[in-house]
Amino acid sequence: MKCFRLLFVLILFLLTHVSFSQNDKKIDSLTIELKNATQDSIRLKIFEKLFSEEIYSNPTNAKKHATQAMNIAKKIGKENSYNQAIYAIGNYYFIVQEQDSSKYYYQKALRLAEKNNDLAMIAKSISSLALMERDQNKAIKMRDSAGQIYLELKNYLNYAINIGAKAQLINNMGDHTEAYRQSLEALRILDTIDSEPYRKADINVQLAKIEEKRNNRKEAIKYYEDALEIYLKTDDFVYQSNAYVEIGFTYFNEKQYDEAIINLEKGLQLAKKFKLKNNYSRALAYLGVSHLHKNSYEKAREYLKAGIEFDNRLKRNGPSTFKLIHLARLESSVNNYSKSLKYFNEALQMALVSSNKRLERDIYRSRSFTYEEMGNYKMALKESKLYIKLRDSIQKAYKNQEIEDLKIKYQTEKKEAALALQKEEIKTLNEKAKVDRLNKTLYAGGAVGGVLLSGLLFFGFRQRMKKNKIEREKQEEIYKQEIEFKKKELASQTLHLVQKNSFLTELKENLENLKNSPDKFKMEFKRLVMLLKKESSGDKDWEVFKSYFAEVHDNFDNKLKSVYADISEKEIRLASFLKMNLSTKEIADMLNVLPDSVLKSKYRLKKKLNLDKETDLYQYLSSL
Repeated sequence: MKCFRLLFVLILFLLTHVSFSQNDKKIDSLTIELKNATQDSIRLKIFEKLFSEEIYSNPTNAKKHATQAMNIAKKIGKENSYNQAIYAIGNYYFIVQEQDSSKYYYQKALRLAEKNNDLAMIAKSISSLALMERDQNKAIKMRDSAGQIYLELKNYLNYAINIGAKAQLINNMGDHTEAYRQSLEALRILDTIDSEPYRKADINVQLAKIEEKRNNRKEAIKYYEDALEIYLKTDDFVYQSNAYVEIGFTYFNEKQYDEAIINLEKGLQLAKKFKLKNNYSRALAYLGVSHLHKNSYEKAREYLKAGIEFDNRLKRNGPSTFKLIHLARLESSVNNYSKSLKYFNEALQMALVSSNKRLERDIYRSRSFTYEEMGNYKMALKESKLYIKLRDSIQKAYKNQEIEDLKIKYQTEKKEAALALQKEEIKTLNEKAKVDRLNKTLYAGGAVGGVLLSGLLFFGFRQRMKKNKIEREKQEEIYKQEIEFKKKELASQTLHLVQKNSFLTELKENLENLKNSPDKFKMEFKRLVMLLKKESSGDKDWEVFKSYFAEVHDNFDNKLKSVYADISEKEIRLASFLKMNLSTKEIADMLNVLPDSVLKSKYRLKKKLNLDKETDLYQYLSSL
């Protein structure tokens, strides 16, 4: 694992070095052109190009180029270029996270675009203003309006970007499944477009954030690293900072604190250099928390207090809430309970004002531990109840299986697209063969020419046969890959069922042990056990497993029914698990029963299938 990580870092370094040098050469070349340019129209175009080259690598320089472009465009009366420069300055302020200034320039660009009936600029301005709209529903309508214009203009790149941004809004509103669907839709379009590869990276970051919230952190890190690789190639230092911070936070959640600190420091340095307020604040917070978990209390206190002071200067309550919670936890860890409760109370007031349910949930949970350490069990129980109530309401927002279905659909569609392409190529080859046969008939009259043509056609025929064979092999390979994909999904779903029910069983056993614990747990005990039983009795996971199993094992349930028409759904389920060669204990975990119960069920199934004692049930089911 360490070797792989070292190799990844080395590759990223090489990509950064090569890309940086190429970008430098391009900027140097444009700078030389600018010095030699005498016409204002040419200078205007060069300033526009310089802005595009430096907006994500050196925003301060980029703003200077946009200002120069604006002045020249105004001087020579080029309204469209003037409008483009106004919009570019808005982009600069957005990137350095000065939203009021950004909004002013975007609104100015929109007014000018509407005056000149410039549809492309109208759409871009509306899209950008939607980024700063606090009313999420209004922002979505603005995105829809811009999307319609992009479609009319057949600007599919911006159309895809717009869908991705809309997905982010939907995700913010809590509909994570729909956000995932929209993000994948944006990726489908971007997969067909070569320009602006960092746009695909932005979608990867968005998908990573959803996976992070679903606790699929390894998958989240993969999405982040894919995005980071693109940002490094394109010298996008602004979003490199963001990616490093996100990767650091995800490693923190994985309890890999050293990896977290390495990435967070990189993100912090870039944020400081390019004056990225959000990234700087977040990096300080996560560095403080990472050091806290390593028990480096002084380092943790230093980062957290620096972050709170920075947020206070900018009047940013939200980020300060997070830092105050962890500062409170730090003080609790060193037995400064009065300071700890003071920080918790400050954080709770901020969370309530901003309606941040997640931070509110975290405060109740942490404060319950503090009260417990203080010996105030009554308050600890009260805080614990508030935490459980909020946790359950938040968790319902994540429809995990629906998101998994969307991911599978996306992968399957890519394979289907590849198959369609192969069929089209084979069709083209067949059409070409018909033309070749017609040519052979037309030229059959000449004896010498006929011999030569026959030789050529024979060679061509052999080549076509060879190509057709290659195409058939490709097609067969794609079918094999699709089957392998289904097998992997089946294995994944099986593992999910085993882990889920093992977890529930273990948790219920722990709850049973709490019967003899202090009175503070008695009120919660029965309710939690009922909830867990309800969760473990659900059939949704089984239905998903069954659909994959039927595809991989050629409708196994129908074959069983043909042997014994009255076989029950529970018996089909048991037979499917046996065909997967799962152990008795694994099956017991999945069905949430005792191993003895599984053995009895196997005996009854064997009897129902009219199998004699000598016939092995597993071998019989494997033969179906």
